[in-house]
Amino acid sequence: MGKRLGLLLCFLFMLFGFCVARFVVEKNSLRVSSPSSLKGVYECAIGNFGVPQYGGTMVGIVTYPKANQKACKSFDDVDISFKSKPGGLPTFLLVDRGDCYFTLKAWNAQNGGAAAILVADDRIEPLITMDTPEEENADADYLQNITIPSALISKSLGDSIKKVLSNREMVNINLDWSEALPHPDERVEYEFWTNSNDECGPKCDSQIDFAKNFKGAAQILEKKGYTQFTPHYITWYCPEAFILSEQCKSQCINHGRYCAPDPEQDFRRGYDGKDVVVQNLRQVCFFKVANDGGKPWLWWDYVADFAIRCPMKEKKYSEECSNQVIQTLGVDLKEIEKCVGDPTADVDNPVLKSEQDAQIGKGSRGDVTILPTLVINNRQYRGKLDKVAVLKAICAGFEETTEPAICLSGDIETNECLNNNGGCWQDKGANITACKDTFRGRVCECPVVQDVKFVGDGYTHCEASGALRCEINNGGCWTKSQDGMTYSACVDDDSKGCKCPPGFKGDGVNACEDVDECKEKLACQCPECKCKNTWGSYECSCGGGLLYMQEHDLCISKYNTTVRWSFVWVAILGLAAAGFGGYSVYKYRIRRYMDSEIRAIMAQYMPLDNQGEVPNHISRGNV
Repeated sequence: MGKRLGLLLCFLFMLFGFCVARFVVEKNSLRVSSPSSLKGVYECAIGNFGVPQYGGTMVGIVTYPKANQKACKSFDDVDISFKSKPGGLPTFLLVDRGDCYFTLKAWNAQNGGAAAILVADDRIEPLITMDTPEEENADADYLQNITIPSALISKSLGDSIKKVLSNREMVNINLDWSEALPHPDERVEYEFWTNSNDECGPKCDSQIDFAKNFKGAAQILEKKGYTQFTPHYITWYCPEAFILSEQCKSQCINHGRYCAPDPEQDFRRGYDGKDVVVQNLRQVCFFKVANDGGKPWLWWDYVADFAIRCPMKEKKYSEECSNQVIQTLGVDLKEIEKCVGDPTADVDNPVLKSEQDAQIGKGSRGDVTILPTLVINNRQYRGKLDKVAVLKAICAGFEETTEPAICLSGDIETNECLNNNGGCWQDKGANITACKDTFRGRVCECPVVQDVKFVGDGYTHCEASGALRCEINNGGCWTKSQDGMTYSACVDDDSKGCKCPPGFKGDGVNACEDVDECKEKLACQCPECKCKNTWGSYECSCGGGLLYMQEHDLCISKYNTTVRWSFVWVAILGLAAAGFGGYSVYKYRIRRYMDSEIRAIMAQYMPLDNQGEVPNHISRGNV
């Protein structure tokens, strides 16, 4: 007996630092819409079980039962049902705190037909987180089957609601989780604080099942860059006074620096806490090496495969089995061993030291004190560790309209564009809509289709703009084909707008009507002209063998035309003859001029036949 008490005291010391951690209560808002005396927004604490509707809201009416007001037994025993009638609002069951576990109250409320449970505190104090009990028997199986959301409300709000209900007034409440998680951008950062121990009862089973079931979705999100995931593991330290004790030696590594509880809670059989710490360390190192290799998603394969191939129950929870799993996944085993280091050394292990530092809360997160814990965008997740529930929470962490396709699947959210197109603009003919489904609801936003941008308010009007706009449903403009001709009111050169083509009139959007140029005397106005209207145009002709000249809107005879053309040809020939004569005269004069110049030059150097002797001006008598 004394030995068992000593072991208990040892663990109390080991857990002391853990127990005094700063715990943050995660909250969502509760809006009372009626009656007016209670109308307002109140805080409530999200329970750490069930399925909170992260990113969404739930509207219902509140009921406070006349019997079984603490919901500690089945409502079938008191013949009460909270199932909503067709067309009625869901029922939120208000119960009192005390006498049994929060989870049992929620389970009974769910089986009674309630859509959500509100637990009224029985004392005036700050809100707390309703957690799951540390049960390890078969009765705890129902914990994983609670699907309704739960919330703890203050004693004063609970008393006020009860008073209003006693006066036969209806209380309408909107539970709102839309801002329970931050959603700043198109990537979600999340952490999973877990444990490799598979012998700690329902909580360990839920962690293993979650890793197996969530692996596919997690890897899709990680491979495409939608998320940044990091696994973490909690360890504790052994108080310095007990470092040399057999208890700390069996439960800790690195001389009491990093410890884990004994898996079977019996130091004399089975695996020890230090075995769990070493395997936790190997899983952290596996992630680090895989992440350095650009494949962080392999961690999910390793954890799932290790749980299947190396369970404690089959005595395969060992380094040898771990190495076999690592080798099948193609990760460098030597790098992992280097990361693990020497668990017997009396020095800090940098990896586990970093894990202990990460347990301390930063900002609004609070310290990690519960296993398992999921942290999404630096906010602790509350609720059931279930694939769909967790995926909903992660999807709530994306900025609206940036969610990946997996967040818009039918089992995750309701497509609000299916009902009346979400109240947004749409072109049924071209199958184009401004309704864009999001995880949180929908937005009305003019789309971009085939590189063509639509502009407008998204609700009543969207119009194609820019180049190529006529390629999409003819730019929303009128178009029609008839008699082998096609006309359109859309012009690619214009950035927007519709204009009926020449020969038509109308708004260019709904209709363009043919203009009767003949009736409206817009063409063929000469006395001899005959006008015939056609679709989109007209035809002009002349009677009595006359020809129609469209550029002058005239009718002329064929003879006159021939005479006129004769004069034209005569004039052309006359001009040609005059030109040729002028050119001949020009050539003749040029030649005469050239000949005279040449003769003058030659006369200076020799007598020509037709010239006499040039007299010498010097007198012979003077010689």
